[in-house]
Amino acid sequence: MVAVIAGVGFLAVVALLALAGLVLVYNALVRMRNQVRNGWSQIDVQLKRRADLIPNLVSTVQGYAGHESETLEKVIQARNHAGNQKSTEGRMEAEGLLSQALVNLMAVSERYPELKADQNFRELQEELTSTENRIAFSRQFYNDSVMNYHNLRESFPSNIVAGAFSFQEEPLWRLAEGDAAYTAPVVAFGGASSAQRG
Repeated sequence: MVAVIAGVGFLAVVALLALAGLVLVYNALVRMRNQVRNGWSQIDVQLKRRADLIPNLVSTVQGYAGHESETLEKVIQARNHAGNQKSTEGRMEAEGLLSQALVNLMAVSERYPELKADQNFRELQEELTSTENRIAFSRQFYNDSVMNYHNLRESFPSNIVAGAFSFQEEPLWRLAEGDAAYTAPVVAFGGASSAQRG
């Protein structure tokens, strides 16, 4: 009789430890998933800030370089396209295209000394540069969060809990091939303007 009680007691302790492990792993997965969502929200805030700067930037450039309408239209179209994306992956791709359109717009400004000298343009350009830096830091935080989440989600035994409770894979923010980070500026000395290497 004592052996049966000891056996039942042992099984109860094992069951409680397994349940505690399950709860700990589940809560860790929830924390990591929430950190990923927070990382995406931080990117979203900065992307919204950038999108809010674009109309003023386009308007200022248009005042000096109105005949550059194709470049200006591409920026506006890219901004609208990015704003209409519903999926995370679609938004990431569209934002990469918007980054490239903005690089092209900045390259246009190099051809107009009066535009580069305009105080409003310089302030907008500074704000845009600051925002791009914030976006880069937010992307890094997001990708680090996704990597930590994936590591936990795919490791044993948490992969069993993740599968049982449908913890889905989250996308990493990868640069599109045409993204501005893939194109290095060509620096020309002696008065020549800088251009983009394609």
